[in-house]
Amino acid sequence: MTRRIARLPPSRFHLRAPRCGGHVAPRCPRKGSRSIGLALIVAMIPLAGETIVRAGSNGTSCANLAALTIPSITIKSSTAIAAGPFTPPAANNAITLPAFCRIEATARPTSDSDIKFEVWIPPAEAWNGKLEGVGNGGYSGAIGYTAMAAGLRRGYAVVSTDTGHAGDDMKFGQSHPEKLIDWAYRSIHVMTEASKLIVRNAQGRFADRAYFVGCSSGGHQALSEAQRYPEDYDGIIAGDPANNRIRQTFAFLYSWVWTHTADGKPIIPAAKLALLTKGAVDACDGLDGLKDGIIDDPRRCHFDPAKLACKNGDDAACLTPAQVDAARKMYDGVKNPRTGEPIFSGWSRGSEGFGESAIQSWRQYVMDPTEPMRVGFFRYFLFHDPNWDYRTVDLDRDLAYAEQKLPFMAAVEKDLTPFKKRGGKLLMYTGWADPVVSPQDTVAYYDGVVKAMGGLEKTREFYRFFLAPGMGHCSGGPGPNQFDALTSLEQWVEKGVAPDKLAASHSTSGKVDRTRPLCLYPQVARWKGTGSADDAANFSCVTEAPATPVRRATAGQR
Repeated sequence: MTRRIARLPPSRFHLRAPRCGGHVAPRCPRKGSRSIGLALIVAMIPLAGETIVRAGSNGTSCANLAALTIPSITIKSSTAIAAGPFTPPAANNAITLPAFCRIEATARPTSDSDIKFEVWIPPAEAWNGKLEGVGNGGYSGAIGYTAMAAGLRRGYAVVSTDTGHAGDDMKFGQSHPEKLIDWAYRSIHVMTEASKLIVRNAQGRFADRAYFVGCSSGGHQALSEAQRYPEDYDGIIAGDPANNRIRQTFAFLYSWVWTHTADGKPIIPAAKLALLTKGAVDACDGLDGLKDGIIDDPRRCHFDPAKLACKNGDDAACLTPAQVDAARKMYDGVKNPRTGEPIFSGWSRGSEGFGESAIQSWRQYVMDPTEPMRVGFFRYFLFHDPNWDYRTVDLDRDLAYAEQKLPFMAAVEKDLTPFKKRGGKLLMYTGWADPVVSPQDTVAYYDGVVKAMGGLEKTREFYRFFLAPGMGHCSGGPGPNQFDALTSLEQWVEKGVAPDKLAASHSTSGKVDRTRPLCLYPQVARWKGTGSADDAANFSCVTEAPATPVRRATAGQR
């Protein structure tokens, strides 16, 4: 009897040249990835007389996975971890996990690469049949153990990388152009290809689906994967994406200059950041027809910090002329001084200082640093001068030079046709009160994709965007900021049920005190006029805000 070999859809493993800035390689260096891709194909072809491993049967034991000989990959160890407490490297506290096989490996796609990654694989009976790649934050060279743990608990095989270096010091890229490429995009692609093969050997079959989940730099990585390597993932979540990396870095520099004196002291003290937020919320909270302590859409808020100007000298409850000017510049964003062309959107009204921690304000990335945040980009990546003085920056010429020399540092391609054609689904979200990545810039990117892909409806077929009023950078803030985007993405990819809204909640001291829908952009959530304003059931997603008088939230409506 003729034996039939089950075949996966060819698009799942079709090797495609990467796209970078709308162009096909060689503009995107990707040394080493071809050999891994070939290994994936070879692994699918049974040798003559070889016994075929059927889905559901046992694969290679955990201990024996260390013997895998994947090109450009060195497996340091493969260890069976029992269910219970597990303490990740450099961590102080243990996390409780189900049993899994821990693979520690290093990828060297170039002679200067040293990309460490880990793959955690649940036992066959606990595996959901899927792979999840998780993203990073900032320039941090650290494996995301917390995110891996969350995926493992859901039954996923999970993978994360340190992107090819250790720590957040940007000196890693000094005189190491290949390491810079590894950080920018190659490490995620290489870890993805390698982990697919490792999981296939461990489980005796390839994963049915692959997902990527990331926020901030992880959101940048997410969009980069969709743009450059559309075959890597079936579904992608991009949260608060820092994908406009080059222009955002210039914006960090200019925002620091605007908000500091010549000797480097903050012009706006931390306490007055909260004053600005209160002033903006008081002025714009009711624009959506409901007083609930949240600015629904900061683009409609035209609060002028001059409203808080001091009448007689300086005190804690008002702003000096210098402080008013600094705040206005933060709201306005960066523009080309010669042409007036917008370079990077300003930060939202309501993002100035809405919480106690530095990341819940302009402090962490603008006010608190002793020099412009990410100044290492200029010193070690762009000008190759450790003594470069930020006061010499020329926005007109230096930005053009940066985008010419380091285009791979951003992920701003708007034509996502390859990702759409392969059947990929992309879910993006951002917080309207994000004090790190300007949400207006994220909106502008999505609007650009809509234009490039032939309109909103055609874009929504594969790419959907959700805005969270009152949410900070990836989480936190006065607005509902906890939601399960991955389940929504799974339903979309696996069952064809596209999400029209995300159910979000806000908690205080661990207790949920508000729920609300995050609506499919450009729709917004509007209170129906009855019931508690803290209950999502009392809201509808509408295309335009109703022209109704402003109501104050009464008891139970905040």
